Amino acid sequence: MPLLLVLLFVVAPIAELYVIWQVGGLIGILPTIALLLAASILGGLLLRSQGRAAWRRFVAALQSGRPPAREVADGALIVFGAALLLTPGFITDALGLALLVPPTRALVRGTLVRTLAPRLVGGATARWARPGRTGRHGSEDDVEATAHDVDDRPQRLHRP
Repeated sequence: MPLLLVLLFVVAPIAELYVIWQVGGLIGILPTIALLLAASILGGLLLRSQGRAAWRRFVAALQSGRPPAREVADGALIVFGAALLLTPGFITDALGLALLVPPTRALVRGTLVRTLAPRLVGGATARWARPGRTGRHGSEDDVEATAHDVDDRPQRLHRP
């Protein structure tokens, strides 16, 4: 985890500055700034169009009665991609653009699912496979209780 933080907060900004410096040296400072602004504007436009499309797919999944897992993942990747495009730099722009374009977003989503799903399922399984658990019923963690109806109407206070 510390290595990931060093990469995110030290190496990535230095790499971005290096690329901006190199591009600025090749084409000049004003065209470089114009490219960075154009990427931000493009990111905003793509966020709007892809975000709306993802929202329509999310609503359609809910209306059809199926879990919207894919649509939620797409929405998260779209927001993350837009944030990367709004961040100044050519490397983050390239990554953000890749997340906003549906074919590459599908590749990233598939990779994330293959990578994270076993960890999530494994973590949940490991949590429930603690010593002392005897199965679904009859474990030492079972609790017996009785439910009662509750009158939830507001009660009036009577003053003597």
